Amino acid sequence: MTFDQKTIQLLAAVGVMLAFALAELAAGRLFPREATRQDNRLDVAVTLLFPLISGAVLLISQSLCAHWLPQWSGLLAQWSWWQALLLLLLADDLTQYFWHRLSHTSIMWPLHRAHHSAAYMSVRVVYRNNAFYYGLMPGIWLSGMLIHMGIGWVYVGYTIVKLSVIIGAHSAVAWDRPLLDRPFWRPLLWLLQRTISTPVTHRAHHALTQDDGIGHYTGNYGNLLFLWDVLFGTAHITRQYPPAYGLPDDRQHGPEPWAVQFLFPVLRSNRAETVLGRGAHAPPGAPVSASHHTGDHP
Repeated sequence: MTFDQKTIQLLAAVGVMLAFALAELAAGRLFPREATRQDNRLDVAVTLLFPLISGAVLLISQSLCAHWLPQWSGLLAQWSWWQALLLLLLADDLTQYFWHRLSHTSIMWPLHRAHHSAAYMSVRVVYRNNAFYYGLMPGIWLSGMLIHMGIGWVYVGYTIVKLSVIIGAHSAVAWDRPLLDRPFWRPLLWLLQRTISTPVTHRAHHALTQDDGIGHYTGNYGNLLFLWDVLFGTAHITRQYPPAYGLPDDRQHGPEPWAVQFLFPVLRSNRAETVLGRGAHAPPGAPVSASHHTGDHP
């Protein structure tokens, strides 16, 4: 990416994040009463370090491509924007759907658990994951390759739109609330809920339980496009927000230390072995338990 592309992307990303953060602050939701001291530390650490981790992956990916695939440099520069966008949706958003879905199985749950341990929804939660979750994410590596191939400006626009949708889906200020109970907006809401991630569908994924017909943490995996959930049969769409968020284990035993959540398995604790490890070693086909939010299928 050129300096201009990086600058515009950074300014836009900061602007979108600040806009939602200020909206939460004005609504008195940026500092939720449910947030513990461990939550606060983890949220700050992730907010500061996620750009460094994802930026490093993009840089390494581009560098490897420049070294091993120099003949691919600028190969897609003449593609139209819609062709490049379609390729990004497949290489980044579709792979992230499957990465997210895999993260709710015993294989990857320890690297994703931090995202669900928050008992609140907020811009603070958007990128709240284990550091290795992003370091290994296929979509970021593939995006670096596509940037090497010349779709830098399309990638900038794509990430701005995706960031806006993802932050909006996690924000404590739900933008779809005015649409839920007004018949006039139902056709638009019906279309939006089946196309992109919305607060009502993504909050279901963060629910404390899925036994009430509202929560659905074994589905609703889409990031930018909720369409993937519709196509692959993991969608659960309602017009209700879950009454509570988080993990029952944390309600029972207290929060896991923030550093363990962020750097597991480099850092471990007794709880990491029993709580994180329980999800990591659940036998195939075991019943889904709210205590670890793992699914029976990838």
